Amino acid sequence: MGNWLVNHWFSAAVLAAWLGINIFLFTYYFLFFDRDERYFYTRAILGSALAWARASAKCLNFNSMLILLPVCRNLLSFLRGSFSCCRRTLRKQLDHNLTFHKLVAYALALLTAVHTIAHLFNLERYNHSQQANDGSLHAVLSKMHLQDSNKWLNPIHSNQTTVEYVAFTTIPGLTGVIITLALILMVTSSTEFIRRNYFEVFWYTHHLFIIYFIGLVIHGVAGLVRGQTEESMKEVHPQSCAEFLVNKSKECRHKCCKEPEFGSIPAESWKWVLAPVILYIFERILRIWRARQKVVVTKVVMHPAKVLELQMQKKGFRMEVGQYIFVNCPAVSLLEWHPFTLTSAPEEDFFSIHIRAAGDWTEHIIDTFQQQKLEMPRIKVDGPFGTASEDVFLYEVAMLVGAGIGVTPFASILKSIWYRFQQNDQTLKTKKIYFYWLCRDTGAFTWFNDLLASLEQKMAESGKADFLTYRLFLTGWDTSIANNAALHFDTVTDTVTGLRQKTIFGRPRWDTEFSAVATAHPR
Repeated sequence: MGNWLVNHWFSAAVLAAWLGINIFLFTYYFLFFDRDERYFYTRAILGSALAWARASAKCLNFNSMLILLPVCRNLLSFLRGSFSCCRRTLRKQLDHNLTFHKLVAYALALLTAVHTIAHLFNLERYNHSQQANDGSLHAVLSKMHLQDSNKWLNPIHSNQTTVEYVAFTTIPGLTGVIITLALILMVTSSTEFIRRNYFEVFWYTHHLFIIYFIGLVIHGVAGLVRGQTEESMKEVHPQSCAEFLVNKSKECRHKCCKEPEFGSIPAESWKWVLAPVILYIFERILRIWRARQKVVVTKVVMHPAKVLELQMQKKGFRMEVGQYIFVNCPAVSLLEWHPFTLTSAPEEDFFSIHIRAAGDWTEHIIDTFQQQKLEMPRIKVDGPFGTASEDVFLYEVAMLVGAGIGVTPFASILKSIWYRFQQNDQTLKTKKIYFYWLCRDTGAFTWFNDLLASLEQKMAESGKADFLTYRLFLTGWDTSIANNAALHFDTVTDTVTGLRQKTIFGRPRWDTEFSAVATAHPR
């Protein structure tokens, strides 16, 4: 528990603050609309469903304000490099940006369900009150439009009007249906299965957020939900004058005989989302500007296991270890951008990525570069953007864990260490690195072997052979297959990779690995 608090206290504090604000907004506005006397007559028709609808609407506005911020990559990169105070703590939180984005999205889905159900009850009660002729307060309030078209409280003015008609013909109803459908499509297409296997579906569907925000801004402009105006409250307060609406005679001369006047609740969603939307627009403009800058592909290497390496150059491009870029290939798709971790080191005069065939887009881009003859396919690049891997050199001991192609950020780190050793960099704080790489089959090892072999040799020559300890795990082989393979290879080096460090068959036992490192480097 103590270690958890040390590592995650800031994330827990952010989560608690977010939950606290949501609970406060919901509770405050629920009680406000459930008790405020301006909505006395509105509650006479709608009951508690009014408070449920309005409280959830406020929370929807708050979370809609937050949903774009975690995906403003340039903003996050700016924050990552700007704060010197609590730098490591803040960076850890920024690394959870997509987790927070998903959490806010799930909250939006839940609040949308509450808001929609509450308004369905409201529409039913509006309809019931319009058709009532029993002389009750809600029936009288629903007939006020017959005397003066501007003095209405019930938006349904006809006995033939249905709930479905209101939902699909009024601005609040139609926009509510549209943004709810957009939200459902975005959430469902973001599930891990669809995102991994049908990324294009996720990518294109997620851009329905534009429709969501447009619909959200105009959702409340019609002002169908109304309350008594301040001026009318002073003249005919509902606590003392409500009974006169039901039992008013034609010759009534009491001050309460004057009918109350009502006004719409002003649309406020735009006030909540204006700043983040403007910020996101600037974010997209910056991305477009950076994407238009020329990128030159200097080298294309096709590695085994269908891994494509692209080495590129771009004017003014600066990177740190472990950072990533977004890549677009117009020959494959004009709109799709995919993230790839940089595998080059900052000390090199180019930047590189490794692309493994893992879907339609990656298959197509690999085929495009394999088939190119005279003219190199055009590449657009946005970035680089920061990750947690940048912090590796802030620690004396680092444990790096990668699986399959997920080893790419560590290629950048290990290359950078190699260059720093060659330059005899005295500012290098890191004294020891433990590197763990898990792969399903032998083909995945091949493209990374040369780098590890070179590091082995260079560090041995410089007398720092103990600086890097790496352990390679082949999870797709069992012991019998491994023993059979060993009979056909030289046992001086590893039978699978050709490296001095033997490959381990099976999955690592992390409790044992962590304990060994902790024992070797006590605090």
